[in-house]
Amino acid sequence: MKIVFTHIWIGRGNGIIGFAHAGVFYGFLILLAGTTILAIQEQITKPLGFEFWHDGFYKGYSLFLDVFGAFMMVGLVIFCLHRASEPAQQDYTRVDGKEVSKKRARYKFDHWVFLWSLLFIGASGFILEALRIAINLPSFEIWSPVGYLSAKALQTIGISGATADSARMFFWWIHTIVALFFVAAIPFTKAVHMLTGPISIATQDLSVSKTLPDEPATGYETFADFTLNHKLSLDSCTKCGKCHDVCPARVSSMPLSPRDLILDLREAQTEGFSSTLAGNKIKEETLWSCMQCNACVDICPVGIEHVPIINLLRRNLVETGKLETGLKSVLNGIMSNGNSFSEPKRKRAKWADDLGFEILDARETAVDVLWFVGDYASFDARNQRNTRALAKLLYEADVKVGILFSSEKTAGNDVRRVGEEGLFQSLAQENLETLSNCNFKTLLTSDPHTFNTLRNEYPKLGGKWTKEQVIHHSVFLLDLLNTDKLVVTNPLNKRATYHDPCALGRFNGIFDQPRELITKTGVEIVEMPRNKLNSFCCGAGGGRIWMKEIAPTGSKRPSESRIDEAISLGNLDYFVVACPKDVVMYEDAIKSTNNSDNIELREISELVLEATGFLPLNNLSAIPVAI
Repeated sequence: MKIVFTHIWIGRGNGIIGFAHAGVFYGFLILLAGTTILAIQEQITKPLGFEFWHDGFYKGYSLFLDVFGAFMMVGLVIFCLHRASEPAQQDYTRVDGKEVSKKRARYKFDHWVFLWSLLFIGASGFILEALRIAINLPSFEIWSPVGYLSAKALQTIGISGATADSARMFFWWIHTIVALFFVAAIPFTKAVHMLTGPISIATQDLSVSKTLPDEPATGYETFADFTLNHKLSLDSCTKCGKCHDVCPARVSSMPLSPRDLILDLREAQTEGFSSTLAGNKIKEETLWSCMQCNACVDICPVGIEHVPIINLLRRNLVETGKLETGLKSVLNGIMSNGNSFSEPKRKRAKWADDLGFEILDARETAVDVLWFVGDYASFDARNQRNTRALAKLLYEADVKVGILFSSEKTAGNDVRRVGEEGLFQSLAQENLETLSNCNFKTLLTSDPHTFNTLRNEYPKLGGKWTKEQVIHHSVFLLDLLNTDKLVVTNPLNKRATYHDPCALGRFNGIFDQPRELITKTGVEIVEMPRNKLNSFCCGAGGGRIWMKEIAPTGSKRPSESRIDEAISLGNLDYFVVACPKDVVMYEDAIKSTNNSDNIELREISELVLEATGFLPLNNLSAIPVAI
């Protein structure tokens, strides 16, 4: 309930709207409570001979209600001005090409009816108070400052005494009828979120940004499969459009808007839709557009779990074999070889050949640090450079580190987020069996996707380690610098911007350590407008890195939009990343946006390697990459 009463979710992304909603929320609650107290006095205690609505209590009551009533009116005016400006998130034009339903066509009208109803109830309440006071203007009514000043204004135009009393009765009936209609209409209007929103927040899985549900393994086929809290999510949507606004798929002209998807499901549920949802009510392309970045879940003020719902619908597509050929091929390769590159298992550690020093085999030797390298860091040629840089740093810091060599399989983060739950569970159990036979203190990885899975999902499946034992390499390298196991001898004196990986930042709250590490190398960080919790997805997540483009030709991919954002900052040397998939996405985006001469991509290990003086960055390619 702390989230409901503090409004911390509603204010995210727009503090003014958060303030306005707090005004309406608390103003409505206080006025409702005040009306209830008056009813108790008139209908219960007064007939019993006990009256409390006078003297000090009445003065305090009057002041309290006037202040919060005014607060509500200010909030409503802000909302009206906001809606009148026609913000993009309240544009109900569909992004998936489907015909706009009759219900959707009247959403804007419904919004205005909701706002104007509350405005009328609030304004007519103040008019009633002013007319009551204007009858004889008693001095103690100064404790109702809004009503008192309004009453004096009415008297100046000749409304007082019997005239004010007659007008008061007229307005009382109108006020009462509108208020009763408003209450009666709550279940059928936007106002229903006043009831469902707090319940949705209270029932939301707070680990939803880090892990996905284990059941149902075969996903959601029909509404009968939906969990109770996901059904409730559909009724809780306020149509605010915050999720619509931040979704990288929608921004990139792909056929997905998280808001549209939730509203489509709600409409289907209301209509009694009983057929298979994925591929019918919800287009397959819409579900495959999702990057599972959780930007929508994080920004939602009522706790809707868009990403798990999309993932569970994807599971049904996988279960019925409705996958594109390329994705099916990748999953088959993972099933056969344990990696998304379909490379033989024996080649997983080829990057470690000819390093000039030995990396221990964690299957045979007890180590302090077990390095779970990951697919892209192991097999992608550009990423092998970063992996070898990190290996060099660990060696120079005298870290007793080992890897799993051919026994390591992909951790399965993206396999799970694609919707292949069965394969994920199989991979997890095989990796857990391998890890259970190893002796280590810390699990290290440079891949945020792997980091999230090892840290948050594997322990639920039997992993015998704590979250604190799983460390991302940016945090580990910072610790090595802070403990003088590595020392900066060659400050880089460069300017750069840093991209927060979704799985490291938004999922796990690691924002400051990578920035501190970059700063220690002598690189000045210039923040992009979308940073930290509001960072913009690179476009690789949720298995999108394995799929063909869905957006129309000519649309900017998320990674290209991000590079444009960086270039707009001016005079930057580097675009710094801390994720192997980011390396792939942004190296390509820098080229496709013709910015190769304007900015260079650097993985965070490369910066540290050069700054510590072990190898100049421009000679990093001198470390041979095993083919």
